Amino acid sequence: MKILIVIVPFLIALALGRTIIPYILFISYKKRLFDPLDPRKFHQQIIPRLGGVAFAPVQSCLFILSVVVLYKVNFVPLGLNTVEIFPMFTLLLCGMVILFLVGLADDLVSVNHRWKFYAQIFVASFFPLSGLWINDLYGIFFITYLPLWAGVPLTIFAVVLIINAVNLIDGIDGLCSGLIMVGCIFLGVLFTYYGAWLHAIFAFITAGVLVSFFYYNVFGAFKRKRRIFMGDTGSLTLGYSIAFLSISFAMNNDDIKPFSEGAIVTAFSTLIVPVFDVSRVLIVRWREKQPLFKPDRNHLHHKFLRSGMSHHQAMISILLLALFFCLFNFLAVHYISNNIVVLCDILIWLGFIGVWNLVESRKKKLREQKMQFLRD
Repeated sequence: MKILIVIVPFLIALALGRTIIPYILFISYKKRLFDPLDPRKFHQQIIPRLGGVAFAPVQSCLFILSVVVLYKVNFVPLGLNTVEIFPMFTLLLCGMVILFLVGLADDLVSVNHRWKFYAQIFVASFFPLSGLWINDLYGIFFITYLPLWAGVPLTIFAVVLIINAVNLIDGIDGLCSGLIMVGCIFLGVLFTYYGAWLHAIFAFITAGVLVSFFYYNVFGAFKRKRRIFMGDTGSLTLGYSIAFLSISFAMNNDDIKPFSEGAIVTAFSTLIVPVFDVSRVLIVRWREKQPLFKPDRNHLHHKFLRSGMSHHQAMISILLLALFFCLFNFLAVHYISNNIVVLCDILIWLGFIGVWNLVESRKKKLREQKMQFLRD
């Protein structure tokens, strides 16, 4: 029966998303609030990009209601150290509100990328301020305990990196929402297993509202319903949410969950694909002396599309890759050291990208030969 604590909020979030998003679609078309057309983008028709407006309100309001009901009904004795845990969630919701407003402003009138970056650093500092920070590397690089002066800047850096990685990977239908949905379900199950009910509730609420959005984002056009994008309003708050869940799981704090040797590797396995991909893209831009934040078509989903995959095939392939890293790391940390698992992750990623570069190069060469043959 305890499983109802996470199942019911998940279903309510799914229903709320299913109810709210059609209204957002209606208002977007009524007020002509569309994603601007750009030669760099794949879509060449008008599509609203305010789907992310549904995320933060549903996450925040439903989470607060769930916690109040849980405490009033006393369905399960949580045994939480509320002085330790509640500040974390309070500042999480504050940060989500700030990013929601920044993202909404960017989707409607555009915001300078520097101001968005400053806002991300500001809200990232909320985590250490609330007592949530990476305080243990669990033996990675042979480091265990991290002092405050090292853990706090590392946490802020990690949060900003995750937010931007999630934002930048939002390139094809269903990819960003699918990755965060997989990550939230994965971490939600683990939090449930360890009895961290508040974190599990938040994870499943986030996953629930994303299921509804995923449907409209991916299948809307094929079911005679209008599609919708999440925009920066959605990607910024989702990045912040998954960063909170990952760092919470990685933190060595008995008030959150019991100690587990592979916590940090397991926690961040959900983010390997977006973080590794954005890191690879930035390295390529730096090596080619291109502006680091200039948009291009060098992300993983672009590579898949150039190889001949459809949008759906590329999206599903990347989601399966992310799921592979989650399951591989979850199982591997029980048998080998964290350092070896991290090394395996890097080698698998590099091998995968290397093979795909060869495939892409071969296909490009074949296309050039075909064009040359037709010209001759």
